[in-house]
Amino acid sequence: MEMELESIMLPGIDPQRPIVIAGPCSAETEEQVMETAKGIADKGIKLFRAGIWKPRTKPGGFEGIGAEGLQWLKRVKKETGMYVATEVATKDHVFEALKAGIDVLWIGARTTVNPFAVQEIADALKGVDVPVLIKNPVNPDLELWIGAFQRLYGAGIRRLGAIHRGFSSYDKKMYRNLPLWHIPIELRRRMPNLPIFCDPSHIGGKRELIAPLCQQAMDLSFDGLIIESHCNPDCAWSDASQQITPDVLDYVLNLLVIRDSNQTTENLAELRRQIDGIDEQLLELLAKRMRISREIGVYKKEHNMPILQSPRYSEILEKRSNMGEQMDLSTDFVKEILKEIRSVADVLKNPDVGYEEKGNLIRSVVEQIIYDKESGKMSFDIIIS
Repeated sequence: MEMELESIMLPGIDPQRPIVIAGPCSAETEEQVMETAKGIADKGIKLFRAGIWKPRTKPGGFEGIGAEGLQWLKRVKKETGMYVATEVATKDHVFEALKAGIDVLWIGARTTVNPFAVQEIADALKGVDVPVLIKNPVNPDLELWIGAFQRLYGAGIRRLGAIHRGFSSYDKKMYRNLPLWHIPIELRRRMPNLPIFCDPSHIGGKRELIAPLCQQAMDLSFDGLIIESHCNPDCAWSDASQQITPDVLDYVLNLLVIRDSNQTTENLAELRRQIDGIDEQLLELLAKRMRISREIGVYKKEHNMPILQSPRYSEILEKRSNMGEQMDLSTDFVKEILKEIRSVADVLKNPDVGYEEKGNLIRSVVEQIIYDKESGKMSFDIIIS
C-alpha cells in the first residue's frame, strides 16, 4: 500500500531537525506537570509530552493518573503556549484526549503489537485531523509496525509519524531496549516520507545514554527526538532512571551536531561503486561457500557422520578471528558473522530438513531480495544481529 502522507508539523514549530517532544514519563501531580512544563518551555521547546494512561509490563506499578491529568495538560497549553501530546491505547482514551484538545497522539509499543487494539484506535480517529505517532512494537517485527500505519491510513489519518523506542530482549546488557537501527532504517527506505522520532529514554533506560543515542539518531537522519524530562527525576513515579531535568535536556540538545543531510554525494559516488562491487563479490563467495557446505552435508549423511563437529567449528572460529584481527576487524564482529553463516549453513546443508523450514530460515536472515530486470542482477539485504 503506497501512502500519500501529510505533514505532521504544527504552526509555530521549527521544522529543522531535530523536532523535540519532551516531558515526564507520567503526569503525576498538577504541580509536577506544571513545574516540568515551565522548565521545558523556558528552553524553547514547543511540544510537551506526558503519559496519562500507562500500560505497564507488570501489575502493581503506577498505571497513570487517568483522565484527570488531561486537565493539567490543558493548563500547560494555556500557560506556556506549548502543544501537548499523550499516549492512547483504547478508543476511550482517544475520545477523552480529543475532548481535552490534545494536539498530538501516540500509540505505545505494547499497543502496536495488537492489531485489534490498533484497529480500534484507527476507527475511533476516523474523520479527525490530528498527528498520530506510532511506536515500534516491543518485538522486532517491521511488518507489524508497518501494518499499524496501514490501519491508521486506512481510517483516513494522513498525518503519521514513527517513534523508534528500541526492542525488548531477554538478555539485558547495555540498553534497556536494543536499538536494532537497521529496522527503522528499513522503515525509512520503504516509507521515505514518514517522519521518524527516536526515543533515547526507552532505548537506553539510563540518563547517561540519552546524549549519545540522540547524536546517533541525528547521524542516521532521524527527524526528531522524544525525550523524557522531569523536574525531579529521582522522585519520579515511573522510569526514574531514564528521565532528565529540563536543564540537562537543554545541555544534551545543545551538544548535538546536526549534519547536512542534503549535502551533495557526488564525491561519494566512486566509493559507493567500490562498495557495490565488494558486496557482489561477498555474495558470490557466500553462495560458493553454501554450495560446498551442502556437498559436505550430503557426504556426512552418506557416511553417517554428525552434522556438527565441535573441534572443527572451534578451529574455524579461532583461525578466522585471528585473521580478522590482523585485518583490523573486531574479533567479536568476525565471530558473530561466522556464527550466523554457520547456523544458516547447518540447516541448508542438512538433507533431513524440509524446504519449508529452510525457506523460513532464509527469510529470517534475508531482509529482502531485489531483482533488477534490466541488469539481471539480484541483491540481498542480509540481517546480521
